[in-house]
Amino acid sequence: MVYPQGPFSTEVEGGGSASGAEGVSTGATSDMPLDGSESETYAAPVWDERPPVSLADAPTLGEGLKAARDASMRTLDQLADATRVRAEYLKALEENNWSALPSRPFSLGYVRAYARALGLDEEAAAERFKAECPDPAAKLHAPVGSELHDVKKGSPWLIGLAGLAVASVVAWNVTQRIMTAERPEPSDLKEVPATWSQGEPLSVVRVSAPLPAPPDQTVPAPYITPGLDPEALTATDTDASAAPLPPGPAIPVGAAFNPKGAVYGAAPNASSVVIQARKPANIVVRNGDGSVVYFARQLATGEAWRAPLNGDMVVDVSEPLAFAVYYNGEYGGSLEAPATPVSRLNTRAQQVAAAAARAAAAAATDAAASAPAAPTAEAPAPN
Repeated sequence: MVYPQGPFSTEVEGGGSASGAEGVSTGATSDMPLDGSESETYAAPVWDERPPVSLADAPTLGEGLKAARDASMRTLDQLADATRVRAEYLKALEENNWSALPSRPFSLGYVRAYARALGLDEEAAAERFKAECPDPAAKLHAPVGSELHDVKKGSPWLIGLAGLAVASVVAWNVTQRIMTAERPEPSDLKEVPATWSQGEPLSVVRVSAPLPAPPDQTVPAPYITPGLDPEALTATDTDASAAPLPPGPAIPVGAAFNPKGAVYGAAPNASSVVIQARKPANIVVRNGDGSVVYFARQLATGEAWRAPLNGDMVVDVSEPLAFAVYYNGEYGGSLEAPATPVSRLNTRAQQVAAAAARAAAAAATDAAASAPAAPTAEAPAPN
């Protein structure tokens, strides 16, 4: 019966076995009695019969290294002791796990040491590692090669051909313009006048006095409207009804409200009080107890807020003199206090309107009293 021996076992004379690599390479067999009654035959494996491992045939560097290690029948720990490289780094090389490796110079040294221990080409393994794990910090170089060299060699010819084509197109266009251009016709002038000779002075030009304008260009007489020109009124119209009315009594009128920005609040037909900012200032409109805020804003210069006719509201301002108040569209001064009820402002607007109405009525009465009485026709005496 034939038993294969272990990878590192061999026979020694006199029975028994010894560990070593000498019996592995011989491939010799010997008879060893196991129980003393019959002999059995052991055969050592022949290592030269295993196919060699090449990195060029492996899909990746890691697979080639693992195949070579399997062919050597050694473990990672054994190779780690032989190469003085940690087993986890050797495993990372076999698994192509480049992120688990240390810095690039150490990784290249580990690849060379591992390939040397497995009997592979160190430089081929290092180049394979550089190709599969490129260095991100390496600078890109200009492309080189036979194709680029051929292009450089042919560039002058290409430039020359392009220049020749451009010159041909330009020459063809110039030739076409010359051939299709119209030739100048000879002049009909046979002789040059004597006055055209050079050096002869020009005759003196005299300008006469300006002529009067023609009759159809005269300016019409100005139109005088009767009743407007005092001289025309005296000359053409002496009727007393055409005389201008005497000026009435002057009624004081305040400055009118002039919006110079956005106007907030009530509609124009639903308000008689307008508060306008003279400069940027804060205004807050709230109810009587301050629990509800109806309007709060920092008004810019010229912006205004219209107060409604009804409502229990209070106007709070940061600076009373920064706000002008207009009653019924006329200026009425500044705010008197930081907190002013809207009802008080509406009452003031009603008083201003009533005073203006009384003044207008008094002025009308005075004008009627001072006007001369119209003459009355006398009744004819009875016969």
